[in-house]
This record gives sequence, structure tokens and C-alpha cells, in this order.
Amino acid sequence: MITALFQFKVKDGTTRDEVFINIKNVEPKFEGVAGFIRTNFVFNGKRGIGGGVYTWETREAAEKVYAEGGPWREAIRTLYGVDPDITIFETPVIVDNEQNEIKSAA
Repeated sequence: MITALFQFKVKDGTTRDEVFINIKNVEPKFEGVAGFIRTNFVFNGKRGIGGGVYTWETREAAEKVYAEGGPWREAIRTLYGVDPDITIFETPVIVDNEQNEIKSAA
């Protein structure tokens, strides 16, 4: 498993409500995506930074979505006028108290 942390600078003047509406419009697009496990969308209004923490089964699945010139990157560029900063981490274990499970990477 891997975790992808992505961040982007929100355009000056963009409100919290606008960011949240954009997130709500994006979230359904991840339903059924091959290799996608979950995401936590994030926003820091004081710093003007939005983003997400995505968990994927494999790096290949994540890179397919994050590909340069692909629709995901273009959506960020269209909405915020910037390229996202993406950092990928190996994820050896996920502890999920809501589902009462511990998931380990193979």
C-alpha cells in the first residue's frame, strides 16, 4: 500500500465554502477507481492550502490517476491555477478504529 499526500495553494480570494464545494464535486469521481482505498480531503484556510491524503493499493494505481496531463491534474489546474505538490509514502500498516481492523501491506 502507499499513501499519497498532495497539497496545492488555493487562489487568493477563494473562500472555504468554495473549496468545500469543489471537494464535494470531486469525491464521487473516486468511487470505483481501480486500486483506490480511501482519501481524507484537507484544507487549511489560514495558510491557503488544500489537498488530500490518499491511500492506494499500489504505486502504479496512484500514478495512473496522478499522471502528468491527466484529468486529475488538469482539474486542480483549472480550479486553482496551480500544479499540486505530491509526495508518495510506503504504507506498511493502517489502523482503522472505525472499522475495527488493522490492515498490513503484503
